[in-house]
Amino acid sequence: MKSPSKPLRVLYSFPHRLGADRICYTAWQQVNGLAAAGAQVTVMAASMQREVPANVVVSPTLSRGSLRIPYRILGSRRAFWLHDYIVSKRLERLAGSIDVVHVWPLGALRTLAVAQRLGIPTVMERPNAHSRFAQEAVRAEGNRIGVGLPPGHEHAYNEDILSQEEEEYRRSFRLLCPSDFVQKTFRDHGFASEQLLRHIYGYDEATYFPSPEPRQAASGLTALFVGVCAVRKGVHFALEAWLNSPAHRDGKFLIAGEFLPAYEAKLAHMLSHPSVQVLGHRKDVPELMRRSDILLLPSIEEGFGLVCTEAMGSGCVPLVSDACTDLCMHMENALVHHVADVAALTEHISLLHAQPELLQTLRNNGLKLAPSITWTAAGVKLVEAYAQAVDAHRGSKSTNFLPTALSKAAAS
Repeated sequence: MKSPSKPLRVLYSFPHRLGADRICYTAWQQVNGLAAAGAQVTVMAASMQREVPANVVVSPTLSRGSLRIPYRILGSRRAFWLHDYIVSKRLERLAGSIDVVHVWPLGALRTLAVAQRLGIPTVMERPNAHSRFAQEAVRAEGNRIGVGLPPGHEHAYNEDILSQEEEEYRRSFRLLCPSDFVQKTFRDHGFASEQLLRHIYGYDEATYFPSPEPRQAASGLTALFVGVCAVRKGVHFALEAWLNSPAHRDGKFLIAGEFLPAYEAKLAHMLSHPSVQVLGHRKDVPELMRRSDILLLPSIEEGFGLVCTEAMGSGCVPLVSDACTDLCMHMENALVHHVADVAALTEHISLLHAQPELLQTLRNNGLKLAPSITWTAAGVKLVEAYAQAVDAHRGSKSTNFLPTALSKAAAS
């Protein structure tokens, strides 16, 4: 294997506040991982919430210094359009100095068109499943249990947004899928496998790590849910399974996240059980994971499920649906059930309640895997995905671009 002749030059376009919560945090960690992997990264985010490595070029689109264009005044859709317009104009001036353009949904149509005209391969991040599948699946489950999403909610069915995202899918040279589940939803919507690049998200090992103290024998399991408490996350499945399992008799189920009001009202009879503790939004999630035995995430749809890797890195065993990341391997480091299979999830909770030795085995295996699923490791995989896109765009079977970590290994 030859060492790379030059670093990969990446334009990373992000129409939100890089380093804020949720996908903004994911994007920030991706940029950090890319820089660590040796890529030359130019970030064009709407604004910056956190600092990035010194070797990353930062060129905000909707801010200057501490001044930002407020989305609440401009409106999100207009702000995304403006971001896309600015990035597309800047890309014109960067022709010849960019190898690949990384874009995010709802702020990319003009950038994709310019990149195509300039002959630059583009990759689109897919932080969730195919949006039409996701919105239809969540709407169907909401209708089944009688809970609708408020108008304008990010996961509410919206044909205009779906149409725009689907046009972005079509114009992107490749789609970046962080899990097999995401890939499947795109294949089911007619995309060829070669259009779908696999990568992963990671976790911050400096924040999520196991307790240095040995776990004390407890009389019952501590289960944990972390995230927005909404239909798509399947909290109702988790509650039903927990209360059907004997684990609820001497254990506790902690729910860390804010509920949508209608959903909370619908689940009030289960939330009021003495074994269930609704904690609301918490800033001590890493410590909660270190103190918990199992993480429950029975999602209807997911892009990856960051909390799964964070839980494994903290010594907490994921019990998840098969919509979550495939890094959760059944009976190896996790227990995995089919979406909406409450009986299976009940059985899994009961199994670990009855067999603490199995719980410890799964925990140990998760901790062994953890070093290979950090954000640094994810950055290496992302550079590899970029290189595949560049190769395919050039019609080549090999690449001159390798992550720094791999090139050092090849040279040794």
